[in-house]
Amino acid sequence: MEKNQYYLEAAPVRKAITHLSIPMMIGMSVGMIYNVINAYFIGLLHNTSMLSAITLGLPIFTVLMAIGNVFGVGGGTFVTRLAGERETEKGKRIAGYTFYSSIIAGLLIALLAFLLVNPIVQLLGADAATLAYTKTYVLTLFAGGFVVVLNFALEQLVRSEGASKESMYGIFISTALSLIFDPLFILVLKWHVAGAALAMVLANAGSVIYYIYYLEKKSEYLRGFLKSFKISIKDQLEIYKIGVSELLQAGFLIVSTLLLNNYSILYGDSVVAGFGLALRIAQVPEFLAMGLFLGLIPFFAYNYSSKNISRFKAGFTYAALYIGGIAILFVGLVYLFREPVIQFFSNDPEVLKIGTYIVVAMLISALFNGFTGLFTSVFQATGQGLPTMIMSITQGVLYIPVIVLLHSIFGLHGVIWSMTVTEVITCVMGLLLFIPFNKKIKKSLHSI
Repeated sequence: MEKNQYYLEAAPVRKAITHLSIPMMIGMSVGMIYNVINAYFIGLLHNTSMLSAITLGLPIFTVLMAIGNVFGVGGGTFVTRLAGERETEKGKRIAGYTFYSSIIAGLLIALLAFLLVNPIVQLLGADAATLAYTKTYVLTLFAGGFVVVLNFALEQLVRSEGASKESMYGIFISTALSLIFDPLFILVLKWHVAGAALAMVLANAGSVIYYIYYLEKKSEYLRGFLKSFKISIKDQLEIYKIGVSELLQAGFLIVSTLLLNNYSILYGDSVVAGFGLALRIAQVPEFLAMGLFLGLIPFFAYNYSSKNISRFKAGFTYAALYIGGIAILFVGLVYLFREPVIQFFSNDPEVLKIGTYIVVAMLISALFNGFTGLFTSVFQATGQGLPTMIMSITQGVLYIPVIVLLHSIFGLHGVIWSMTVTEVITCVMGLLLFIPFNKKIKKSLHSI
């Protein structure tokens, strides 16, 4: 059986991309199902307040995921670069630090949340009808939050050596356990929102157990990582300079979502519903592109650190072509059939009218989103802290003045196109940052 290292360093580039990215693309697609399972089973209770409570609590899961990615992305890309430099023992110490730090961070966040639960629930937007349910959901989720943090950190460590299929298996386990625990806790045991949160925690725990088993028993680089955890301050900073950008990006995403909701609601429920449908449709090419470039992060990190620059550049070129192909093909098809696609979700004439218009803007945004993610992934993989941070901040902070300005000038049209304008500018920013980086690696190629 071919080892994962073969795909990172020696396999034909297109074969390597298939091995590394296809499982991630499948995993991301399954993850979309995972994201709506809770809402589906709570919806069967026909209690609007409960459904609103788990919707209001979504940012909590986003924060826990982002904290996991602080350690996972920062530590995982560092581990891959060390593998490329043949420093596997140091890689084990980095992985061990990532594991234990994730647990500690999750527990500290839980403690802080218990002390500040009332202001947190109010910040999420809970009213008198949803306050008790939201509080229950948030407290349960935070109580097991360290498991969620650990799951996302370990998933990145598994992918750090190119084990994309094993990463996908973990996502499958979470989804399967959700399909078991959600109906059991919500419908049978009638634990409603607490059951929904507990099901999410236990589903993540299933993935954690699998990932630990894989890393300890099957990993090519990291077997025995649980015995090592002490690393230098310099190495800790190497993790955080990449990982913190994930936390910033998640924070900005939450702010952007709240801002979009507040502006769109000014124009009525049909506009809010139209945005909801358009965003879900546009997520399909975005998630496929995301699976592609996330799967290739270990490829970029390994070949950059091992000085195989020609292979690195070939991987980037193929990835850019595939992302462009996915975006153009899907966007073209959905644009041609946008009306029947929207009708699949809603028959409300107002929602159909505004949703058809919004989906055009979202699809154009999707054309650029994949390239933005590709640039960011390359910067993360190669340890470029400043460009990574700039991309994360630009994508989040820029949206705020763009939507405010465009709304003041163009009203609803400005709100609809604000995300597209932001995505185009961010993509251009990524290109501008990539140009000097590309010159740098070209010099490396000539000096070999």
